[in-house]
Order: sequence, then C-alpha cells, then structure tokens
Amino acid sequence: MEAAVAIPSRAVLALVVISLISCVSLVFAGDIVHHDDVAPTRPGCDNNFVLVKVPTWIDDREEDEFVGVGARFGPTLESKEKDADKSRIALADPSDCCTTPKNKLTGETILVHRGNCSFTTKANVAEAAGASAILIINNGTELFKMVCEPDEPDVSIGIPVVMLPQDAGESLKQNLQKNLNVFVQLYSPKRPLVDVAEVFLWLMAVGTILCASYWSAWSAREAAIEQDKLLKDGSDEYLNMEVSNSSGVVEINTTSAIVFVVIASCFLVMLYKWMSYGFIEVLVVLFAIGGAEGLQTCLVALLSCFKLFEQAAKTYVKIPFLGAVSYLTLGVSPFCVTSAVVWAVYRRFSFAWIGQDILGVALIITVIQIIQVPNLKVGTVLLSCAFLYDIFWVFVSKWMFHESVMIVVARGDNSGEDGIPMLLKIPRMFDPWGGYSIIGFGDIILPGLLVAFSLRYDWLSNKSLRAGYFSWTMIAYGLGLLITYVALNLMDGHGQPALLYIVPFTLVNICRDFYNIGNEER
Repeated sequence: MEAAVAIPSRAVLALVVISLISCVSLVFAGDIVHHDDVAPTRPGCDNNFVLVKVPTWIDDREEDEFVGVGARFGPTLESKEKDADKSRIALADPSDCCTTPKNKLTGETILVHRGNCSFTTKANVAEAAGASAILIINNGTELFKMVCEPDEPDVSIGIPVVMLPQDAGESLKQNLQKNLNVFVQLYSPKRPLVDVAEVFLWLMAVGTILCASYWSAWSAREAAIEQDKLLKDGSDEYLNMEVSNSSGVVEINTTSAIVFVVIASCFLVMLYKWMSYGFIEVLVVLFAIGGAEGLQTCLVALLSCFKLFEQAAKTYVKIPFLGAVSYLTLGVSPFCVTSAVVWAVYRRFSFAWIGQDILGVALIITVIQIIQVPNLKVGTVLLSCAFLYDIFWVFVSKWMFHESVMIVVARGDNSGEDGIPMLLKIPRMFDPWGGYSIIGFGDIILPGLLVAFSLRYDWLSNKSLRAGYFSWTMIAYGLGLLITYVALNLMDGHGQPALLYIVPFTLVNICRDFYNIGNEER
C-alpha cells in the first residue's frame, strides 16, 4: 500500500523534471537569410534580408569585422570574400545623405546616419553622387530591416545598401574623423549545403536513445526475471521487492502526459518573461546538479558491468541523510561533481560545449531510464501533446508575443548567455558565420520514451530485432530527425520544431505495427 501512495508524488516530481528539461524542443542553426512575408515587396525591392560581413582596414592594417544587414533593394552582394571589392569609406556631408553630398565621391563607400528621409532616398542620392555602396548607421545596437516606402515610385538602385549597428558605425566614424584611411569589403557568405555539426548532432541524438533504450529494456528484463524467481520461491519476498522497485522507476499516465504540456508551457513562458543573467545562472546550477547526478548514474551502471568494480557496486555504506550508498558510487561522485563544476565555471569558453554535451547526454539517458511510459496509449498521448506544444510555441506564439517564444528562449536573448543549458550543441564546422547547431532535450527525451517502451515490449515478449517494433521505431525517429535537418537547411537555418517532423514518423510507424499485431492476434 505504501508503494501505491508513493507513486503519485514521484510521478508529479518526474513530470516537473521532464517538463523543465524538455521545455525547449527545437533544432536551430541561426538565421543568415531572412525571408519576410510582412515587409512589402515589388520589382526592384524584393531582396531577402541577408546578414553582411563588413571587414575593415585602417591604413592598410586589417582591423575589426562588423556584421550588417542588407536592404530589400539594391544589387545582390557577392558571397565570396575574394570576389568582393575593397573600397575606401567617405563620411557623408550632410551626415543623413538626404541631399547631394558636399564632398566629391569617386567610387567610395559612403557612411551615413539613419533618419530625416527614406532609405531609398539616401541610396539614390549616394548613387547619383558617385558612391559605390552606402553604409547606414542605425540609431540603436540592433539591426533594422530596410524596406521601400509604400508610396514611393518604382525603385531602381544600383549600389549595395547595408545597415550597421550603432556601435560599429560610430567606430568607423571616429576613425574617419581622425583623417585615417579606412577601407571595407561587403559580402554575404553562404552556409555550406551540409553542416558536419548537424551530422554529429543526429548521431548523438540517435546514439543517446539507443543507449537509453537498451539500458531500460535490460533493467526491465532483469526485474522480470527476479520477479519470476521470487514468485516461485515465496510471494512475501515478491511483494517486498515490488515495494522497493517502485522507487526506482516512475511510470507516467495519460493525465500526466496532458499535464506535461501545461507545466512545460508555464516553464517556457517563465523563461521568456524572466530571461536574464541571474535567471540563467539558476538554470546553470540546476543543470549542473542534474548533469552530475546523471553522469554518476551512468558511470555506476557502466562500471558495475566489469568484474573489477562488481564488488564495489554491491558493497554499501550508510551515510547520514543519504542512506545506503555503494562504494562505487562514492568513488565516482567526486569526478562527476568536479566535471559539472568545471563546466559551470568555464561554460563561456569555446570548448565548454563538450562538457555540456557529456552532462546532457548522461542526464537524458538517466531520465529515459527512470521515467517510463507503460503502454502505447500513454506514449501516443504524450507525443501528440508535445507535437501541439512545439507547433504552438514556435509558430503560433508569434501572433501573441510578436516573436517565437521558443526560439527566443533557446537563443538566450537578453540573458547575456548563449542560451539555456538544456541543449546539446556542436560548433558549426566549415561555416564562415560560425556559431552552433543545437537540439533541445525535448527532441530526444520525449520520442526516446516511446522508443524505449518499444524495446522493452520486444524483449519481454521475446521478439527478435527483425520481428519486433524497436528497430522500425528507431528508424522512424532517425528519419524524422533527418527530415528536420533538411527542413532546417531549406529554411536557411531558421529554428525548426523537431517534433513537428519526428512525431508523425514515430507514431504512425509504431501505431501501424501494433494495429497489425492486433489483427493477427484476432
């Protein structure tokens, strides 16, 4: 009876944990080309908004490289640095370039301030004065999308138009006021068709679910074998084992699966509204604790398989407040805690993603091992709710909050950080823009629960790998995630809700298989 009372409380705790670490369910690669259906277009004013690299030279010495954004109008910029012309910068006089400049231009790039007239007016004036390009300094630190005015005549601008953030523009202006020779290049590199980082993330996600599923199935089979033995030897011992085992695994039900969406949504809105440096610090601490615990659980399970550590895993010592703890757990705990602390301290360094991924994978495997779906019905409800959750917070939330809530949270906007730590991330390789490709924990944990269930079902039903459902469910997950990355590249790196693609593949496959089995049994 004690077990029956304890299970709901553990289920609530498990629901909170899975909601917190799965609230971001997204693959993301950063926007380079920005398609915009809101900004008006017409002939001569229909460019995509692209980020532009602006390397600078001062007196033939290479200096800072700035990033700007191209306008709706003007010619397409070169994509390769070697094809982009280097030109000298001239400061506009008057500074807004709304009237013909007083200084004579002979192919220079003119630096102007935003305001007092339209962007197209500035571009037309600069082009007529002999400028080869125009750099417009924004009046803020962000970048602004430059479009044509609705009542303007047909636009025909033949020079590149790029906006720079205020700090970058002021830096160039100060150097020009010192009578220094300042040169720039303007080009917009394209991302490679296939990013190696996305390949590794795909392998990491699939490999994590494989490991978690086999561990979960092995544990379930061992528990079933022990139950059979105890049933033959004595029912009292079997009941006692049921009580003790109930603390190890938490099975969620249909109600919990529905409530998950509500709790995860609350966490997501809380992250969005309170996104700040201090709040991210709290998440870092929570992730470090969970990562250390997950790493410890995985290491103990792995090392206990070797004879050298078998005795240490079976020998326990009583510790105040913790109870009975194995010597093997005591041995690996300092390493796990140290690993989490080192990651937390050095998380802003370029190599910190390695520690974050190790802790993240260990935490995901542990969660899938501890939290289980008991049947296909619960798994279907959970993934269906997660499917709707993903669509709402990536796409629909734009209408309510004027921006995608999940993408803002994943990027860590206004937090002073690179994003929340509940993500697996790998640096984009061979990419001129750099940055990271990421995948949220939810895209692995939620489908992983159903994949692990299918393997447990196969093993307990004595089904072979070919005749069972696990292999097909695993393939379906892999294909769904692969389609996600294809969509990510087609959308030029704009964040995609992975469950939008993964859930249909996974659910349709496993439901079809179980439906066929039901017909065969009838």
